[in-house]
Amino acid sequence: MMRLLLASALAAAVIGSAAANDLDGTWLRDDGNARVRIAPCGDKICATNLWIGDTSKGEAAGDKLVMTLVRKPDGTFAGSAYDAKRDWTYAMTITASAGALTTRGCVVGGLICRDVTWKAAE
Repeated sequence: MMRLLLASALAAAVIGSAAANDLDGTWLRDDGNARVRIAPCGDKICATNLWIGDTSKGEAAGDKLVMTLVRKPDGTFAGSAYDAKRDWTYAMTITASAGALTTRGCVVGGLICRDVTWKAAE
């Protein structure tokens, strides 16, 4: 039983590391209002706001999403993202291509979703 638990934990860490390597970097949101750093944080992946232009919607530098993602056969990453500031958990899908990401976050069982496009910061 202990070996099974250890193997499961190791597999989760390896999957998290692979996702982080593909998504790792600094990204600019398509509306120009955010600069975000995606990097490993423990066995998860964190997206941390480095800069927010318009803070009127409650976003601030230092806000963080903690993501648990796995690579799907189609190359996308899917899982969940937790926003501690708002105490919300989102269903998350990320599609990565050369120098770009598209994120899709959904709440309320997928009834409310938002897609955001990101480009790699230079």
